Amino acid sequence: MMRIKEMDARTREEAAKLAGPLMVSRGEIHRLEELPGCCAEDGDGSLLAAIFYHVRNGECEIVSLESRAENRGAGTRLIEAVTARARAEGCSRVWLITSNDNTRAIRFYQKRGFDLKAVHRDAITEARKLKPSIPLIGYDGIPIRHELELEYLL
Repeated sequence: MMRIKEMDARTREEAAKLAGPLMVSRGEIHRLEELPGCCAEDGDGSLLAAIFYHVRNGECEIVSLESRAENRGAGTRLIEAVTARARAEGCSRVWLITSNDNTRAIRFYQKRGFDLKAVHRDAITEARKLKPSIPLIGYDGIPIRHELELEYLL
């Protein structure tokens, strides 16, 4: 049985390792250990998935969503939890950035009501100046260059 809960010290550390300690979106570095987050745990307490988010100026950005157990509903439930928090905090939208090569993520979010808001051309090329570990080539051999901004209006 899956359980959604706030991150504690153990799950935060494990989730940050799963996702990596830093994320860059729209030219801003996010340190996951400093962000609020939720996780999905299996019945035995093992981490299935984790989401980190950032609320600012009436908007909620999903900074990272990582799953070890795809197609079990963990990602969907975490998005629902963050969306509920965003509503409670009076946010007008939930948004996120993904890379142009990540077609699986684009499909995943669109199936959950997110819509393409903007294409930020060459933003990942610029982000490599802040995080040089971002690869040049991504999924299916696609060059990683652009940020795609998806949003869910509340």
